[in-house]
Amino acid sequence: MAISLQQILIQTVNGVVTGMILALVASGLTLIFGIMDIVNFAHGELFMLGAYVGVLTLAAAGSFWLALLSAMVAIALLGALIYVTTLRPLLGRDPLTTILATFGLSLILQNYALWQFGPVARKIAEPISGHFTLFYLDYPWYRVVIALIAGAMIFALWMFLKFGTWGIWIRATTQDRVMAQAMGIPVPLVLATVFAIGSGMAGASGVLFGPLTAVDHAMGLDWILKVFIVVVVGGMGNLAGSIVAAIFISLLEAYASLWVSPAQAVIVSFVVLILTLLFRPTGLFATATR
Repeated sequence: MAISLQQILIQTVNGVVTGMILALVASGLTLIFGIMDIVNFAHGELFMLGAYVGVLTLAAAGSFWLALLSAMVAIALLGALIYVTTLRPLLGRDPLTTILATFGLSLILQNYALWQFGPVARKIAEPISGHFTLFYLDYPWYRVVIALIAGAMIFALWMFLKFGTWGIWIRATTQDRVMAQAMGIPVPLVLATVFAIGSGMAGASGVLFGPLTAVDHAMGLDWILKVFIVVVVGGMGNLAGSIVAAIFISLLEAYASLWVSPAQAVIVSFVVLILTLLFRPTGLFATATR
């Protein structure tokens, strides 16, 4: 089957857009792991709950942007609560303990969403409904907008970590928690803040992606698997690597879907994961070995 240049360019746009949303979700998970050494299996459920907060806010207030802000704040607060009540007592123990705890938490949150909202999928209306002509397609503006919003949020996170006072505290805590606490940095509060920021980014991602798919209790399952692939390929704890890996994997799947079905194209990401684990376990874009 002959593939035209137009099809390749369209899939490039699709891959970049999907990659930016995936990068936003992965950046929160990478932040949590890189600073706290917690593999959060409940991250997909925070993504799902963020979408549901968006659905409820949109129904009550009618504003998508208010729904986006509400989801970010609400899920950030939920993340802080989860850290204080569930994860903080487990810090310093066998990593398997936190993995099992977050996995159990993911099941609890899934079943809570199913009980609270039912099995019928909800929908978030697109705030921008216009289209523009991309070769032979009417391409929605909203897809471009969410890629730009995701990029802006990731850039804001990078600026915060690089130049903000709390960002300096976070980086100091990453390097040496004991020394950071000795220097007067409130390490327990810093760790709770990190988990809240990562959770809030997942919640915002759920609202941004909501208009493109159905919102249901299982929507986080599809994403969390792909997010973990991105984090491993990009390098555990490497924010820049996760962003590059998210776009790289999304582009590979987009190009593969030109020859096979989208369901079969997902296999490409698993192939990349296996090759990464075999030949570069620290990640394709890792700068240092943890």
